[in-house]
Amino acid sequence: MHFASDNSGPVHAEVLAALTEANQGYQMAYGADTLMNEVRDQIRGIFEAPGAAVYLVATGTAANSLALATLSQPWETVFCSPVAHIHEDECNAPEFYTGAKLTLVPGGDKMTPEALRQSIEGEETRGVHGPQRGPVSITQVTERGTVYSLAELQALCGVAKEYGLPVHMDGARFANALAALNCSPAEMTWKAGVDAVSFGGTKNGLLGVEAVVFFDETKAWEFELRRKRGAHLFSKHRYLSAQMAAYLRDDLWLRSARQANANCARLADGLRVAGAAFLHEPQANIVFASFPRHQHKRLHEAGAVYHLWGDSLDGANEDEMLACRLVCDWSIGTDQIDRFLTLL
Repeated sequence: MHFASDNSGPVHAEVLAALTEANQGYQMAYGADTLMNEVRDQIRGIFEAPGAAVYLVATGTAANSLALATLSQPWETVFCSPVAHIHEDECNAPEFYTGAKLTLVPGGDKMTPEALRQSIEGEETRGVHGPQRGPVSITQVTERGTVYSLAELQALCGVAKEYGLPVHMDGARFANALAALNCSPAEMTWKAGVDAVSFGGTKNGLLGVEAVVFFDETKAWEFELRRKRGAHLFSKHRYLSAQMAAYLRDDLWLRSARQANANCARLADGLRVAGAAFLHEPQANIVFASFPRHQHKRLHEAGAVYHLWGDSLDGANEDEMLACRLVCDWSIGTDQIDRFLTLL
């Protein structure tokens, strides 16, 4: 009953097999391996972007930070949600790599066009003394388990384009969002106005690799330099390429995401029956819910692993409602979900 994070799940067997196969013989280093050619072609194909620049790094933080650094200048500011991963969970790495600051757009789990416009208008008001307007970064799936619709993405990108600002998408759970919207990668990115995307794999069955995709290929060389200077160019790059190639073959990335989302839907349905309250409507593979302390205690004592959200098991009131985050990955079995719900 492990619902702590989709980072905690195992690597898919098809990926491990691909790594074993890639481990034979010799391959050129630093991204010149033959598998990387397959990865580029596959990613360009699924995004319907034959001219896209495609690169691999090992972590989501590196993908986001290096992409934003390529899209911004040190005197600019990056606009994002107050609960964006680049703000809450990356230890100021985006600021470190970009030299820029983050401007938090007021609101909840999602940015709105109105709030984004107001935040953009609030900058470049002090000339040389203040930060200049920079990229807009959108987290899809959001850190609260919700998903921007295509209309919402188009509206946010439309505001950014009015001011000539590039748009970055943090797609650590890109596949989960795509499965939830049942749209194409192109529709969720460049057709909506996104200029660069961090296309995640680590949370969806890979050992550790993320793709950075620029739909404006003029950014390619700068990203290569930033990746090397930032110590994120792997010498034995073929082991990144092998993971991503396996992820894309036979739609493993979509199969895994659909399974994770289905697992989450099963969990959410059971939580509703049990009377749990939802902090946010679950739309992908993350649930934020609250239920009484005594139920949390029973679950933890039985071995369930998940995070309480700003609350503690300690307390005298056994009926007090405590919030938690529950995350489903592709690998968790329905038996584990059903046991959790039975205990609840």
